Amino acid sequence: MTTMETRPQSSAPAAARPAGPGGSRPPMGARKPGGRFGKPFLAKRKVCRFCQDKMDYIDFKNMNLLRAFITERGKILSARTTGVCTSHQRGLLTAIKRARNVALLPFSSV
Repeated sequence: MTTMETRPQSSAPAAARPAGPGGSRPPMGARKPGGRFGKPFLAKRKVCRFCQDKMDYIDFKNMNLLRAFITERGKILSARTTGVCTSHQRGLLTAIKRARNVALLPFSSV
C-alpha cells in the first residue's frame, strides 16, 4: 500500500510530554552508576574496639585513648562514625566529660 496513513496527533508537543512512566528522568545511560538504581554499596561492618579488647571500664585518665574519639574542635564523635557499640559509647561519653571537668581534655579548642 502506497497510500499515506495518518496517525492521530497529540495535543501536546513532543518536547512538553514526559519522558515515559517515570516523568522527566534522564535516559538510562545518563544516570550515575552506583546510585539509586545501581548496585547496592555494602559497607564493611565496624567492630567495637573496646569489645575486641574486652574492656569493661574506660578510664578517664587515658588521654591518648580519649583523643581518638574527639575532633580537633573538641566535639565528641558519634558511635556511627567510630564504630563503638552503644554500651561502650555511653562509658566513653562519661569518661570524656570527666576528663574535661578535671581539665585533661579541652571543652573546645576555638
